[in-house]
Amino acid sequence: MALMDYLKGQFLEIIEWTDDSRDTLSWRYPDEDKEIKNGAQLIVRESQTVQFVYLGQFGDTFTPGKHSLVTDNIPILSTLKGWKYGFNSPFKADVYFINTRLFTGNKWGTSNPIMMRDADFGIVRVRAFGTFDFRITEPRLFLKEVAGSDHHFRLDEFAETMRSRIVSVFSDALATAKIPVLDLATRYSDLGDALLPLINPIVSGKYGIEIASFILENASVPPEVEAAIDKRSSMGAIGNLNDYVKFQMAEGMANGGGGAGGMAAEMAVGFGMAQQMIAQGALNVNSTPPPLPGQPATAAVPPALPTVDVLTPAQVAQTLGVSEADVVSSLEAGELKGKKIGSQYRITRAALDEFLTH
Repeated sequence: MALMDYLKGQFLEIIEWTDDSRDTLSWRYPDEDKEIKNGAQLIVRESQTVQFVYLGQFGDTFTPGKHSLVTDNIPILSTLKGWKYGFNSPFKADVYFINTRLFTGNKWGTSNPIMMRDADFGIVRVRAFGTFDFRITEPRLFLKEVAGSDHHFRLDEFAETMRSRIVSVFSDALATAKIPVLDLATRYSDLGDALLPLINPIVSGKYGIEIASFILENASVPPEVEAAIDKRSSMGAIGNLNDYVKFQMAEGMANGGGGAGGMAAEMAVGFGMAQQMIAQGALNVNSTPPPLPGQPATAAVPPALPTVDVLTPAQVAQTLGVSEADVVSSLEAGELKGKKIGSQYRITRAALDEFLTH
């Protein structure tokens, strides 16, 4: 009996794993150099998958249930070991339990800014972070590419392993989706769902996992891009003043600003207001002002803007209600296009229209 008890202690008859850690992804059954008995019982619980590995090669995979380890139930291992007609002797193999439940609230983030091409702002540096939920769907691929031969692969090891990989996948998905920076910075809740179909095929094919939810909690852009986004948002809130130049002029007046940019904005708005007044009949450029009592009628006032195609800085300044120096400053700054003949500038009507509409 003593010999039988000794031999019985050398074989594994029941193989199972009860996980109470909540952070284990894969766990290799500790055989303590024991062999698996022919007909041993393998118990696989819900949210578990078992993968046999024999001499570095993947053998059979077992889903939840109770399995007897006999030739009929381990065909791959039987082939690898060369059991052509069944087996009666014990055998050795590595047995990995893989946890297939959903792991929630895993953090991801960019340690360095990622570069993305945007239609509005060109090349933009973006930092982003958030969370994701995942589960293991391909045990073999996961063991091969992520966990390796680690006897107890935990969630914290996975976080370190996958953080850079998730960021890389996020960058690729972002480039493929061509999501504008304006949406990236303002529509976090929608973007995760939009990126999920692009991210999952990559992580599933490379790492054997499935992302159940991908959440973008924050995306930050450089200060100059944030300022541009804020200006566009403010213009949208104003509604009627959808002309960017008009908005800049209003902003400059509030801050007491000046300079060539402020002068250009004032010129643009002055011309725009004059055009609106003409269109509404409030300003008749061909009318003659009524004479004062006791005074003879005066000559007709010239049009607000000369009808000639080439204008002088003085004519532009008089029409828009700004100083001639302001017009010259805009010309010298290159904001208003004009041709210098001798010491005098000449501005075509087309150049002035182009300036005012931009």
